[in-house]
Amino acid sequence: MSTSKAIDVVKRRGERPTESFSRDKLHHSIHAACLSVRSADGAAFEAANKVCDIVIIWCERRAEVTSDDIRRQAANALTVFHPEAAYFYQHHRMIM
Repeated sequence: MSTSKAIDVVKRRGERPTESFSRDKLHHSIHAACLSVRSADGAAFEAANKVCDIVIIWCERRAEVTSDDIRRQAANALTVFHPEAAYFYQHHRMIM
């Protein structure tokens, strides 16, 4: 699924420059979270695809999104497919 409109992401509450949403960047981080909790590569890849699709749909309905919004929505979506990876994804800064 590709985005139908450009999605600008407000970084760090506006303290850093806005950047365009990157499905690849989100996919990579979700995939890595799944692999970190020993998910099989294929399952991790598929979960990342599904989460990206859900997040993009969510973003397209909003005038503005923040990087925190994306992280929160991705973690919520990932919980359905892989709760342990979702926890790791959501709390990675505190765990590492």
